[in-house]
Amino acid sequence: MRISISIVVISLFLINLFKDDIWDSNLKLLKNKILSEEVQNSEVNLSDFTPFEWDKVYFFPPYMLKEEIYKTVGYKWEWITETVSEGMNQIVFMKDDKVVCYIYGYPDNNGYGIFLASDFNNEVIVLYSKNNEIFNIEKKDGIVYLKQVNH
Repeated sequence: MRISISIVVISLFLINLFKDDIWDSNLKLLKNKILSEEVQNSEVNLSDFTPFEWDKVYFFPPYMLKEEIYKTVGYKWEWITETVSEGMNQIVFMKDDKVVCYIYGYPDNNGYGIFLASDFNNEVIVLYSKNNEIFNIEKKDGIVYLKQVNH
């Protein structure tokens, strides 16, 4: 009996160990969508384009400290990293006050980047899915860029 219970506990641990967190799973879905050929050179509604549900998305300026990101988002979660230079993405999609997708890094490393129409001025910028934000999708030098269209 003890062996059976031990096997079940170990199995559950291993399943959870290899299971992606929701933000990792959604990041993979989003990356596949962005890098797909059929969406190049077009405009998309960000809420319709993302392959997961979200209600707000935070765009963090360069060099923002982890503690400030946690404070803005409302809780701590694993794997958050501070940006180390301009041109990096630090984007957190939220649904019902939970992180559902986290984008971090340089477009050159990720194969894509998502950028706003305006500068940060060292402020966090929040977009809401209900506002139907439009982004232009461009491909340049093998990198896909989503750039917010000015209103």
